[in-house]
Amino acid sequence: MFDVPFWLWAVFAATVVISLVIDLVAHRGAHVIGFREAAAWSGLWVGLALIFGGVVFLVLGGTAGAEYTTAWLLEKSLSVDNLFVFALIFAYFKVPRAYQHRVLFFGVIGALVFRGLFLAAGVAVVSRFTAVLFVFAAILFYSVYKILKGEEESFDPGRSFAVRLLRRFVPVRDEYAGQRFFVKEAGKRVATPLLAVVAAIEAADLIFAVDSVPAVLAVSDDTFIVYTSNAFAILGLRALYFMLSGLLDRFHYLSTGLAVILGFIAVKLILQASHKLISPAVPEIPSPVSLAVIVVVLAVSVIMSLRRPRSPS
Repeated sequence: MFDVPFWLWAVFAATVVISLVIDLVAHRGAHVIGFREAAAWSGLWVGLALIFGGVVFLVLGGTAGAEYTTAWLLEKSLSVDNLFVFALIFAYFKVPRAYQHRVLFFGVIGALVFRGLFLAAGVAVVSRFTAVLFVFAAILFYSVYKILKGEEESFDPGRSFAVRLLRRFVPVRDEYAGQRFFVKEAGKRVATPLLAVVAAIEAADLIFAVDSVPAVLAVSDDTFIVYTSNAFAILGLRALYFMLSGLLDRFHYLSTGLAVILGFIAVKLILQASHKLISPAVPEIPSPVSLAVIVVVLAVSVIMSLRRPRSPS
């Protein structure tokens, strides 16, 4: 655990809140986000994440800086799967493109809250029961198996628990009403489909947290490192979606690359647990090596996808 000063937590919280407010104000009107705008925002989020990583490096030291950067890049790479699900959800609910940013904005806020709870619980469990790292490794190996066998868990937006729960307690109308989540009909307050889409987005994030949380805990067991890295990766997810929308199918080797990364992280977990529980002689994989592996695998996956396009079926 790193000795994180309170002011650094305060800087992080202020950065997130101010960034979200600016983002909300900049996109308060419904409009279709094009590639250029999305690329500019994506560059802004990446730059912000790297600047904060530099602050972590200067304040907490090189080890903390390496762990933050590795965890952020790992979460960023794993979030690519979320982009495919976002596209699926938007297509299922026939969400107009002009309303999609509003949905993802509130989806990000929910993700920041739930990921914080999951990561805090994960850090607490790992700090008390090191053997749970073997369980996390098994979860990641199973995810690798599903990816390589083409058996990734399907997600039905309309039948997700969150959407079904919403429909049970709140009547949901069939038509959209601009960017509004609620309208009044016959004197009663009813939800628009946009609220159901937010619920589906949140349900999808909970599913992906099953892989994401164990993976990031392999990089660091420090609450500050794992949460801030996750938060900055999540903040940039919307811009990344709009930037890559329509191009996702081109990166067909990316899923294989993610399987390799998850397998590597699972091995890292096993070595980490064995080092603590069995013998200090068992080597651990340092964060700089993990960072290098993730960067190389992602680069190779993207390059191979572009050099060897998927043959049309």
